[in-house]
Amino acid sequence: MASVYQKLIGEYPITIAVGGLAQQAGGAVTVRLGDTVVLVTACVGPQREGTDFLPLTVDYEERLYAAGKIPGGYIRREGRPSQDATLGARLTDRPIRPLFPKGFTNELQVVITVLSADQEHLPEVLALVGASAALSLSPIPFAGPIAAVRVGAIGGSLVLNPTYSQLKESSLDMIVAGTSEAVIMVEAGAKEVPESLLLEALQVGQEANRALVEFQREIIRAHGQPKMEFAPKGISPEAAAAVSAQVGPRLPHVFAGPSKQERGRAQDQLKAEVMAKLGQAYPPYELAAALEQEIKKYVRRHIVEQGRRSDGRAPKEIRPISCEVGLLPRTHGSGLFTRGETQVLSIATLGSMREEQMLDTLSPEESRRFLHHYNFPPFSNGETGRIGAPRRREIGHGALVERALEPIVPTEEEFPYTIRVVSEVLSSNGSTSMASVCASTLSLMDAGVPIKAPVAGVAMGLIKEGDRYAILTDIAGSEDAMGDMDFKVAGTAAGVTALQLDMKISGIDHRIMTDALGQAHEARLFILERMQTALATPRPELNPYAPRMTRIQVHPDKIRLVIGPGGKTIRSITEATKATVDVEDDGTIVIGSSSREMTDKAIKMIEALTRDVEVGGIYTGKVVRLMNFGAFVEVLPGKDGLVPIGELADYRVDSVEDVVKIGDEITVVVTEIDRMGRVNLSRRALLQKEGGTAPAPTPPDPDYPFRSGPDQGGRPRSPEAPRHRPAREAPSFNPARPRHTPGTAPRREPPFRERHP
Repeated sequence: MASVYQKLIGEYPITIAVGGLAQQAGGAVTVRLGDTVVLVTACVGPQREGTDFLPLTVDYEERLYAAGKIPGGYIRREGRPSQDATLGARLTDRPIRPLFPKGFTNELQVVITVLSADQEHLPEVLALVGASAALSLSPIPFAGPIAAVRVGAIGGSLVLNPTYSQLKESSLDMIVAGTSEAVIMVEAGAKEVPESLLLEALQVGQEANRALVEFQREIIRAHGQPKMEFAPKGISPEAAAAVSAQVGPRLPHVFAGPSKQERGRAQDQLKAEVMAKLGQAYPPYELAAALEQEIKKYVRRHIVEQGRRSDGRAPKEIRPISCEVGLLPRTHGSGLFTRGETQVLSIATLGSMREEQMLDTLSPEESRRFLHHYNFPPFSNGETGRIGAPRRREIGHGALVERALEPIVPTEEEFPYTIRVVSEVLSSNGSTSMASVCASTLSLMDAGVPIKAPVAGVAMGLIKEGDRYAILTDIAGSEDAMGDMDFKVAGTAAGVTALQLDMKISGIDHRIMTDALGQAHEARLFILERMQTALATPRPELNPYAPRMTRIQVHPDKIRLVIGPGGKTIRSITEATKATVDVEDDGTIVIGSSSREMTDKAIKMIEALTRDVEVGGIYTGKVVRLMNFGAFVEVLPGKDGLVPIGELADYRVDSVEDVVKIGDEITVVVTEIDRMGRVNLSRRALLQKEGGTAPAPTPPDPDYPFRSGPDQGGRPRSPEAPRHRPAREAPSFNPARPRHTPGTAPRREPPFRERHP
C-alpha cells in the first residue's frame, strides 16, 4: 500500500504518494494537484569512466491518454518529445543538476511520466517537486530536497499555483525553485511588469518553497534510503602547488588578448606547456583540474578585487553594440544585432492564419500563431559538429525568446497573420538568447509588424567570494562558465516580459536579486536606445513580398456559401486569385495575397456569394435556363431569378429563344421577391427607362395560358396576365374514342390538357 501525504499550497493541496508505483526504481513518487497526476522515478547506473561531467538525463514523457486524447499522425502513438515536453525536462534538469556532488560520474536518469492531466493544473511544478522527492528518497547522493511553485499576478494579488484559466488573466507566470535557504532557479513570462512585482513574487514563492521542503523532509524521514558511498577524486596539494607555480605569473598575459579566440589559444598553449613539464610527475586529470582551478580563481579574484573583467570591462559595462535592418532582399523582415563577439541574424516571415502551428500536447492550447526558432550552428564557436534536429538547448533558448516577445506581438484581431521569427547565431561569446531578443525585435519592425514596443534583453552574471560579490552586466562566455549565476532579463522600457535565472551555487538572497534586477533595468534601457538608432518604430507598410491580409465579415449563416459543397467554392476562389482564404465560425474571413488586385478580386467573389438580392437592385447575370414562359438568370452566384417572357423586351416576344440564349449576359432589375424567396426580374423595365418612354404593358399571349398560373413552374402571376384561362373551341365528338362507363376507372388525361366540357 502506498503512503500518502498532503500539503496545502495556495488554494489547492499537493499530494505525494510513496511506495505504490514503480517499486524497483531507486526512488519513485506520484505527485497530484487537482486531477493532474505525475509519476517521477530516479535511477542510478554504473560509473562512466573517462567522463568529466555529470551524466544526468531527465526525460519528460507526455502521454496523451492523460488528457483523453489519441495521438495524431499515421501510427497513432507518441513519438519524439514535443516542445512542451522538452521545456518540462529542462525545467527539472536546471535546478537539480548543481546539487549533485562534483566529480560524480555515475549514470543518472530521472523519468517524469504525466499519467493524468486535467488541463487546469499544469504538471511542470509537480514534475520538479517529484524529481526532488524521488532523488531524496533514493540512494543517489543529492543535496536536496528542493521545491518549486508557480506564481501568478491576478487583479493586483499574487496567486500560488494558479490554474490554466487563471493564467489567462494573469500579468505574470513565474516558476520559482529553491532550497529552504535560497532561490536557485526562476523561469518567468510577464506582460511588461515592474521589477518590484517580480521581487514580491519571488519572496512569496520562496516562502511556499520552504513549506514544501519541510513537507518533503517529513516523507524522507519515513521512507528515505541510505545514500551510496562516493569519494570524489581530489587534487593532491603537490599537484596544485606545482601547477600554481607554473602558471601563476603567466595568467595576466593569457587574459590580455582582446578577443575570445586569442585568449582561448593562449589557454590551450598554457595547458600544453603544463602537461609537457609536469605530465610525468602527476596524473593528467589532476593537472587539468588544477589548471582549471587556477584560471577560475584568477578570473574571479580579478573581478571582485580589482573590478576588471577578463576582457578589460568594468562590471556594469556593455560591449560595443551595432544594429542593422533590411539586410536580406527577399525576406519579409531581417535584423542583425552584434554585441561584442556575439552576433545574431533574425528573419521574420508572415503567413496566413491557416499556417499557424497545430499542437498535439497535453496543454489546452490547440494552436500557436507566433513562433520563434533559434539555431546555434557549430561555426558560431569556430568549431565543427552535427547539424540537424534542434537540441534541447536550442529549443529552450527559442522558447525563452518567444516568451519575451509574445506580450508585444499584436493580437489576431489587430494583425491577422501567422508570424515566424528565426534567429541564426552567427558568432557566440555569451548571451546569444538575449541577442536573439534584440535581433528578433528589429526583424519584426523591419517587416512592418505593429508591435506594441521594442524589446531588449541582457544577461547578468555573479561572482561571489564569501560576503563580497560583483554583479556583471552583459556576461561573456567565460564569465558564464566560471561565474555563479546566469540571469537573463528581457523587457520593454515599461517593464519585464521574460526572466530566467540559473544558479551554480546553493542560491542567492533577496539583496543580490534586487541589485541584479536594478542593474539589468539600466542595461536594458541603454540597449533599447542603441536599437532605436537603426529603426525607431515599425515600418508603416509591410514588405512588398509579404502577403496582405484583409479581414471581412459575413453573416455566419453565409459561411456555407463561401465554402461550398466539399470545399469546392473556396477552392475555386483560391485557384482564381492565388490568395489564401481562411474562414472562421463567427463569419470572419481573412484573405491573404501579396497582390492588391487579387485581394480585391477575392473580396468581390465572396461578396457576390454572400450578398442578398434586393428589390429594385440592378444586376448583370448569365442566362442559365430557358423555359417557354421565360428565362432564368443567375443574378448572383447560386441565386437565380425568372424573367417572364413578357419582361424580356420592350416589344411583344413570341419565343424566348428569339431574345436570349443560354450563356448570354443581360442586365435586369428585381421587381419582386415573394414570401418563398423566389425572385422575379424584368429586362423590359430597364429598356423602357433607357428609351425614355414606357409603352403599354404587353397583352397576354392567348397561346400561353399557363405563364401566370401559380402551379406552373412555381412562378407568381404576372400583373398583365388574365386571371382566368381564355375559352377554347370545344373539340368535335369522335365516336371511336372510348367513353367512361360507371364502375370503371376513368381514363388518365395528359397533364395540362383541356377536357371536353
